[in-house]
Amino acid sequence: MEQKKILITGGAGFIGSHVVRRFVQSYPNYHIYNLDALTYAGNLENLKDIESASNYHFIKADITEASLVQDIFERHQFDGIIHLAAESHVDRSISDPLAFVKTNVFGTVNLLNAAKSIWKNNTENKRFYHISTDEVYGTLGETGLFTEETPYAPNSPYSASKASSDHFVRAYGETYGMPIVVSNCSNNYGPNHFPEKLIPLFINNIIEQKPLPVYGDGNYTRDWLYVVDHAKAIDLIFHQGKNHETYNIGGFNEWKNIDLVKLLCELMDKKLGKTQGTSSQLITFVKDRPGHDLRYAIDATKIQRELGWEPSVTFEQGLQMTIDWYFENQDWLKNVTSGSYQTYYQTQYSI
Repeated sequence: MEQKKILITGGAGFIGSHVVRRFVQSYPNYHIYNLDALTYAGNLENLKDIESASNYHFIKADITEASLVQDIFERHQFDGIIHLAAESHVDRSISDPLAFVKTNVFGTVNLLNAAKSIWKNNTENKRFYHISTDEVYGTLGETGLFTEETPYAPNSPYSASKASSDHFVRAYGETYGMPIVVSNCSNNYGPNHFPEKLIPLFINNIIEQKPLPVYGDGNYTRDWLYVVDHAKAIDLIFHQGKNHETYNIGGFNEWKNIDLVKLLCELMDKKLGKTQGTSSQLITFVKDRPGHDLRYAIDATKIQRELGWEPSVTFEQGLQMTIDWYFENQDWLKNVTSGSYQTYYQTQYSI
């Protein structure tokens, strides 16, 4: 079996940890290097089950430090990069846009420069795979889907920073002949998700009987993708995707926020043995955030047709599995919802 050195950035985060686990377990001949700065959303507890694997290596580093990134690449001579490290929360980007520019734009270019310098003209069997978001496409009306040809129209500092990083990756592919590939995914959910995002936040709040803050009228629509299915798609694209191509990854699974929250409340009431309708009384409509996109929905036909990928679970199945995981891992939940997170949460939602 072919041996490779693969760098996964942001591998202690939500999606990254699932990708690291999949690669460590599926490719014992690969050496998997997890590079993470361990900021608020990075948590090595996400990888306790594989941390002692012989083909797993952790590197604590910040991708915004160009000389450090260069040194790491020269030392390890990676064959492939799967780039997930990013600031990713829209609300945080509104309050601190420059942090998103620094990590998502400068960090990505630092990685591109380092890969270019060690591969030089020898790019055979090399790959720089950049993971992005559907938010770069902006917003949809009541109909239509994002395709790989949809023009970029980012509306938040977060999505603008990701759009910029996408453009740099493609530019390095065209200008320098870098073997790049890009994917844009819809909203992920599942185990290990840091509880500032909707589903884990609301699971935690229902457990603690706290308000469920729903922006605006709750009619914002998102396409939801189970994180394990996303990791499978990343595996397929890394190994079988074509250079200089983009692949959209979505769950074929649109939900209005308010309908999602009501379903979550229903499942949580059942899990907690409460009368149906109990948790829904916690729903609290709060002031909308600026530039809030109405609807995201991805057309994942290309990856389905070319690489044979499709979601393995329904949303109801995935949501139940996610709830079960949080109940079985309440120590993890308590550990990540302490300290500075609580201050941020109170400031953000004024609750």
